[in-house]
Amino acid sequence: MLVRLGIDYENPARQWWDAGGREFWESIAESADASHVVVDESIAQSWLEEASKLPGWHDGPEYAPHPVRLSQVDPEDDV
Repeated sequence: MLVRLGIDYENPARQWWDAGGREFWESIAESADASHVVVDESIAQSWLEEASKLPGWHDGPEYAPHPVRLSQVDPEDDV
């Protein structure tokens, strides 16, 4: 199953991005300025597990707890 990892712009925490998150995001994103990427669910889960180990991952507010969020891809979407 395909899922979408996307930058959560409602998460104001900068520590994760400054503590290696930017480089980690760029390692999976298709380009340095990509705001989302579509990947297999197992890859996304593995990536999120590693991303959560960086400082600042849990520093966001309740409505946007992490700098990157996971969402389902609608099978009707052209990805």
